[in-house]
Amino acid sequence: MRQVEAAVDSKVNNHSSKPPNFWMKGLSVLDRRFEEILIVTGFLTFIILINLQVINRYLLPFLDIGNITTWTEELSRYLFIFVSFLGASLAIRKRESIQVSIVINRLPGSIQSALHLANLLFMFYFSYMMVTNGFQLISFQIETQQTTPALSIPMGIPYSSIPIGFALIMIRLIQMFIKDTKTMSLKEGLLGIGFAIVMIMPIVFLGDAAIALVLFGYFALFILIGMQIAFALGASTLATVLATDAIPVDFFPQTAFTSIDNFPIMAVPFFIAAGIIMGGGAIIKRLLNLSDELLGFLPGGLALVAIITSMFFSAISGSGPATVAAIGTLLIPAMIKQGYHAGFATGVVATAGTIGVIIPPSNPLVIYGVVSQESISQLFLAGIIPGVLTGLLLLLVVYIISKKNGWQGDRKEFNLKSSAKAAWDAKLALLVPVIILGGIYGGFMTPTEAAAVAAAYGIIIGMFVYRDLGLKGVYRSLVKAGITSSVIIMLMVMASIFGRLITLERVAEIIADFVLTLSENKFVILLLLNLFLLFVGLFLEALAAIVILTPILLPMAIAIGLDPVHFGLIMIFNLAVGFITPPVGVNLFVAASTAKIKIEEIIKGNKYLLLTMIVLLLLISYVPGISMWLPELIRN
Repeated sequence: MRQVEAAVDSKVNNHSSKPPNFWMKGLSVLDRRFEEILIVTGFLTFIILINLQVINRYLLPFLDIGNITTWTEELSRYLFIFVSFLGASLAIRKRESIQVSIVINRLPGSIQSALHLANLLFMFYFSYMMVTNGFQLISFQIETQQTTPALSIPMGIPYSSIPIGFALIMIRLIQMFIKDTKTMSLKEGLLGIGFAIVMIMPIVFLGDAAIALVLFGYFALFILIGMQIAFALGASTLATVLATDAIPVDFFPQTAFTSIDNFPIMAVPFFIAAGIIMGGGAIIKRLLNLSDELLGFLPGGLALVAIITSMFFSAISGSGPATVAAIGTLLIPAMIKQGYHAGFATGVVATAGTIGVIIPPSNPLVIYGVVSQESISQLFLAGIIPGVLTGLLLLLVVYIISKKNGWQGDRKEFNLKSSAKAAWDAKLALLVPVIILGGIYGGFMTPTEAAAVAAAYGIIIGMFVYRDLGLKGVYRSLVKAGITSSVIIMLMVMASIFGRLITLERVAEIIADFVLTLSENKFVILLLLNLFLLFVGLFLEALAAIVILTPILLPMAIAIGLDPVHFGLIMIFNLAVGFITPPVGVNLFVAASTAKIKIEEIIKGNKYLLLTMIVLLLLISYVPGISMWLPELIRN
């Protein structure tokens, strides 16, 4: 940007400096805000459209404008796809991603810089292929005159989200490249280019190699060098296709579009938006106050408050890290001030945050439902009892530990009047899970519609009732929701492309057959599955693990007689344990950054809570009724 400014100034040195400064300032603002403005506009539009769809269905049926249910859903899906790719571009600019950094962080700084450059080159080339093949796909759509079912607009318009989105990603990668090379030595730059050349050389000689070997080999390589997991999936698939001609390259943009042209998946950004909007204001404070009135008088009062509030907030946000961030900021300093050991206080909040991915609405359950094509409503039902049981057992363990250490609450007794007042003050927050779950299981709304209603509810309550959320707050919340959800959506896009080769090579069936040869005992195989998922949870972020492993492991689970819904809870609970185990425990890092303490201290203070989670995992795995009683009740 400085070079551009210098060039402009040199051309207009005989004129006033005000016009170029004005225009450059405008370009700078556009550069910073371009994706943000479009993301917020898109979010507000499809939140309004989906809520209008629900309102029209039940409250104002006489306003059925042009088959509103059909066209609002279609338009919302297409806007969601555009917003997802815009969010991916913004995530690149803000350097927010899911990646495995364990290996690369241990390397010398010069090697890290060189590998980062190599990653940028691979990501840029993949994006270039998506742009060029994306425009070819649009040309085909125009030539064949294909139109959308409800709106009858040319299909080339929604499909243009792919080349436009990846073109923006290319621009952001170029900006990142320019910025990074300013601090990079010539030696590091040449080393990075050398690494890239060495890594692509095998493609020339791998034509006769097994597709699965090339695919997983390149995926492992890209993961180890610190590439974003989403791009590692896409780039490894592209490398395999270039080496083996397994599938046409023009398949990539079409799959990128169709994989997320899916109404249920829209629940993810809505739940994320609802959690962010309600996690930073009066709603979370009222929930904390209610929890304090209910349990604050017991030994370990504030620690118990952290757990019970996590249970309440989990039924709003559907996210573990979001729950930890919202609650930890307020409670961890207060607990330390009251005399709790810092590691224990932080560990309690981090572990309580795992409830956010078990109790509905859970984003991981939504992702598993979309990938496995299982009912999200059934999965939500399956998560209720395990989630509540997790909360209750954590409460018991924390109570025992606190009583042993003499950590008392700040009050001596329970006050019914104060508790009733706190419950009344928190009534609008407590209504959120009622609206979501009541709407879904009452048959009034789909999970996606319930999520959109929750997001709108959070905006309305924050702006007009509690008045702690202004227009800037809504803007920031929706930008953050757009970035967070786009990282997840990009994972699903790339995993769908990656999964095509897995299906082609029958990888899932081969792995299932191999495991079944090890033992015919269902309980032994289930134990092996748990150990594998626990191991994966140590190194791979939960959502990435779900989209990558579900197509591979689900056939094996079905082969030994597991219900796919039950297996979903087993998988999510295993990966939830990964939230509180190093080296990639997201909850640990969020809590540690809040408390400003080392991870080692949290692990030491968290050992009994981690053991409790392992016991719960075994119960959920080997006692199917804990997860399946409610779903089977509804099925019958």
